[in-house]
Amino acid sequence: MDDTELTDDTGPADEIEFTDDDSTLSAYWHDRMLDHEPPAGAFKFPRTPIVAVDEPHPDRRERVENLKRMLERAFPERARFETATRATRGEIERVHDPDYVGWLESFCADGGGRIGDTTTGANEATFDAARYAAGTAVRAARDAVDGSDAIPYALCRPSGHHAQSDRADGFCFLNNVAVAAAAAVAGGVERVAIVDWDVHHCNGTQEIFEAREDVLVVSAHHDHGSWHPEYHPQEGTLDEVGTGDGEGYNVNVPLPPGTGDRGYERLFERIVEPVVREYDPELILVSAGQDAGAADPNGRNLVTRAGFRTLGHRIRRLAADVADDRLALVQEGGYQQSHLSFATLGVFEGVLGHTVDLERYGTDDPFDWLDEPTDLVNSWIDDAVEYHSDYWPLD
Repeated sequence: MDDTELTDDTGPADEIEFTDDDSTLSAYWHDRMLDHEPPAGAFKFPRTPIVAVDEPHPDRRERVENLKRMLERAFPERARFETATRATRGEIERVHDPDYVGWLESFCADGGGRIGDTTTGANEATFDAARYAAGTAVRAARDAVDGSDAIPYALCRPSGHHAQSDRADGFCFLNNVAVAAAAAVAGGVERVAIVDWDVHHCNGTQEIFEAREDVLVVSAHHDHGSWHPEYHPQEGTLDEVGTGDGEGYNVNVPLPPGTGDRGYERLFERIVEPVVREYDPELILVSAGQDAGAADPNGRNLVTRAGFRTLGHRIRRLAADVADDRLALVQEGGYQQSHLSFATLGVFEGVLGHTVDLERYGTDDPFDWLDEPTDLVNSWIDDAVEYHSDYWPLD
């Protein structure tokens, strides 16, 4: 092939073994998701007279176009694309208020625009694009449950994990991973674990499932708190553990700015893996936002291609151990459109157990240039371990 060469090097976590070294990937996609276009301005914010040239909104179509190209070039023998269908209203309304769904459809049909004073905006195509995005996630989860030979990947745009049951937020309109999890439960799955490594708190997923014990939500994110009193009231703090029957099944792990490869591996060792193993899910869904990457303008963490490779290794091994390899990945954020390809390449190198030797770049990450504050990161993880030990066997 022109630009890449597959090798058998498994990178920094080569001690991890897989049951199938010939693993393949099914990526669910529809071109309609490219037609969603939020308003331009000053990055994600409204335009201002002190900026001469408006900038495309960070949720630009090039993000997912690059991801599609990355899969085609990096894994030509392993990745196949399948056309998604729209999520049905019934699937969507398992987790979203029908009045909100109707409002969103009408808002987009009228041309869209910014939603209130937020950074989230839509155009006339957004509702349809969001239905396709949710549909990719439903299909990915269904294929994982059915024991697909290929790892299912929902290449979603727009993302979903900030969308709450009755409102849009954080560039998200329908909560793709929540729609998928609810569909799996409706189909007979008793326990679903959602692992969210997007750098932003999955406040929408938390809100939707906070009173339920059949869906575990584990989120590692910046300690950014609430960014809007109406549209994003959740804080993402340790003490948001769920309510009623769901108490303990929402596991928030705030991380300090600068958390990198070592910090995320420690996060998996000390919290993600022991919690998920104890929960013993039948299906693992990953909200795979790679905006914890070293160059992301909408995050401040330092995870590299190698770090994401390790996350991919570990989540695949975890799914093989506890969920009979029933694993699906759902695309969330990542806003430096070039590094997103390197970071997501790392994820799938880990998931598939094969590292790609890129011409000019090898197996490295050209965006890797800072080291992380290890002692600070470890102290925050220690705090999370102590807090969640009330609910889970952590040490």
